[in-house]
Amino acid sequence: MKNKSRIYIRRVVQIFFFLLIGGIAVNKVLIETGQSIPFLSTASLHTLCPYGGIVTLYELFTTGAFIQKLHSSAIILMGIVFFLTVLFGPVFCGWVCPLGSIQEWIGKIGRKLFGKKYNNIVPEKLDKVMRYFRYGFLILIVYMTAKSGLLLFEKADPYYALFNFWTGEAATASIIILVLTLALSLFVERPWCKYACPYGALLGLGNLISIFKIKRNDITCINCKKCDVACPMNIKVSTSKSIRDHQCISCYECTSESSCPVIDTVNLQIGNLNSKIK
Repeated sequence: MKNKSRIYIRRVVQIFFFLLIGGIAVNKVLIETGQSIPFLSTASLHTLCPYGGIVTLYELFTTGAFIQKLHSSAIILMGIVFFLTVLFGPVFCGWVCPLGSIQEWIGKIGRKLFGKKYNNIVPEKLDKVMRYFRYGFLILIVYMTAKSGLLLFEKADPYYALFNFWTGEAATASIIILVLTLALSLFVERPWCKYACPYGALLGLGNLISIFKIKRNDITCINCKKCDVACPMNIKVSTSKSIRDHQCISCYECTSESSCPVIDTVNLQIGNLNSKIK
């Protein structure tokens, strides 16, 4: 019998962080009314955002200060996320990020509605081009933030809107982007992660250098392609010896502990930095 403990742990971790961030957002509003939820942080979501560490770096190095609304905690969280990325790839995307999780959960509904067509609606050639859009967004956002010294991405950030749409603090544009993202999740798995997320773009580069990588054993592989079907990012695991794709979110849904029917065929192992990029 297949040991699926890792997949269950991932579900628990996703739910935990979704409820934690949601609870902190609610607690922040309650504090303003003189109430609070015991044991929960009183910080704003801005201070708990590891991406904030990226966009404030220029301001920090040039003036010694943080951009508006950010705190030193953003730098600390950025460091923790980068450390984990060097070890395992972008596990933040696959295990922690609440926006990624809710897209995935909605996607389960889409998979039931559309079956095999789900997550294969966008033409492959167009899909390959669109996946690089998020690098353009990353460069644009970092440049505009450095130039203005303001947290401009907040006005278009669906992550912030997810937990603040009801408070009146989220910008209209960010709410519209959030609604579109969740709606598209019924047809495409993790559309924001694939095509637009600037933080995912940066962390995805960690797949090139991560110490532990997903590897496929050519000898025991039966070419059933169940790993390809299970991958939310449409990576062709069945044709790769070592997954170094910049879109991999380290969710491990393709492994022998999850979808691969053959024991020890697709597993997390120490990677070879000189192996061919697939």
